[in-house]
Amino acid sequence: MNHLTPCAAPAPASSGDRAPTLIACGHGSRDPRAAATLRGLLARVRELRPGLDVRLAHIELNAPLLTDTLADLAGRDAVLVPLLFARGHHVKHDLPAATAAAPAVRARIAEPLGPHPLLVEALADRLAEAGWAPQDGTSRSTGVVLASAGSRDPESAADIRRIAAGLRERLGGVPVVPAYASAAAPTVPEAVRALAARGRHRVAVASCFTAPGLFAGRAAAHAPWLASDPLGAHPALARLILHRYDQALTGTAAPARELAASR
Repeated sequence: MNHLTPCAAPAPASSGDRAPTLIACGHGSRDPRAAATLRGLLARVRELRPGLDVRLAHIELNAPLLTDTLADLAGRDAVLVPLLFARGHHVKHDLPAATAAAPAVRARIAEPLGPHPLLVEALADRLAEAGWAPQDGTSRSTGVVLASAGSRDPESAADIRRIAAGLRERLGGVPVVPAYASAAAPTVPEAVRALAARGRHRVAVASCFTAPGLFAGRAAAHAPWLASDPLGAHPALARLILHRYDQALTGTAAPARELAASR
């Protein structure tokens, strides 16, 4: 996987033909704060890439739905950037199926947001905002649970483990244990207990979620010490969305039609 230096500036938009529309694909949530948070994130993306057509779409639960957004772009080029942190059913099945059902749109699907150093930067910053101090990374009593949504796909779990490894390195070597709100083990309480069994009783929960919602709230509620906020409109996350978009345009992400045909 190509990596973008965390402090790198986003590439400028092409001055030739109209750039493909960036469709940021969120899962969707019944929590009204979720869609508002994603709109704030995409406002930051637009600030970084003036003139780029950036649209929000949801796989389910919220408008605009991805199917409707694709219908509005008939005859256009688009890049779907999953606002998801790992490979899983939505990235590997739902997004390709949606683009296959919209043949009038020439679409590519970018990689999910994780794993990547920019994601680790955002996670570490949110922990610092919640009260994590540099010396906590060297304490023998501290630990971190990296909380994410969860998936039955083993590739998704592998991606989350890589994110946890990157966060552990960023925080100075403190143990970081992945945990999941659904579909996979361990749960956040199980991960907290596992760290406590190793003498790590001051446990922080790092929220690997884009926005507030049921899973993010449930994970934070199990934090015995502190819990970070969802990543929201963090500047590093906005840069990462554009990086994934640019990767797709340069050919490092598979065309949507190829993904759909391979499933």
